[in-house]
Amino acid sequence: MDAITELVKIDFSSIFVSVFIVLIGIKAVVSIFEWVINKLGLETKWMRKQHEEHDLLIQTSQNLIALQEKHVEDMKKSDEHDAEMRNDIKKLTDLFVDKQINDYRWEIINLADKIANGKIVSKECLRHAISTYEKYEKIINEHGLVNGEVEISIEIIKENYQKKLKEGF
Repeated sequence: MDAITELVKIDFSSIFVSVFIVLIGIKAVVSIFEWVINKLGLETKWMRKQHEEHDLLIQTSQNLIALQEKHVEDMKKSDEHDAEMRNDIKKLTDLFVDKQINDYRWEIINLADKIANGKIVSKECLRHAISTYEKYEKIINEHGLVNGEVEISIEIIKENYQKKLKEGF
């Protein structure tokens, strides 16, 4: 029981202050020790490790900067490549549309020329030409082009088709 009463009588605030003063003293001694070692030009294992970590941090920072610059450069090249691909796709699309229009136009004009020269044309061939003309008109309208060359030819085909329907071929 005496031990417990002795324990209760202990002044904890003075113990706390004493421990705090001892820790400050240790810190001061370590600081003085480091200062002396630095003045003498000696390097401890701990200091060497700090220098290595510092050098590693600087090297990592430089590598990240170089990597970021490379990323920006790669993004610019990627954007340029995408623009080139868009232009190429547009050119190919335009070429395809021009070819399709010319093929439809040729098919319609060729059939109208056969009819004008008096050649006999089947009903299926006339229907196909009218269907082709509808596709031709759709492509022309989708691309904002003007239809001028095929109007007379399709009129010849439609007149011939109506004539054949009246005759009941």
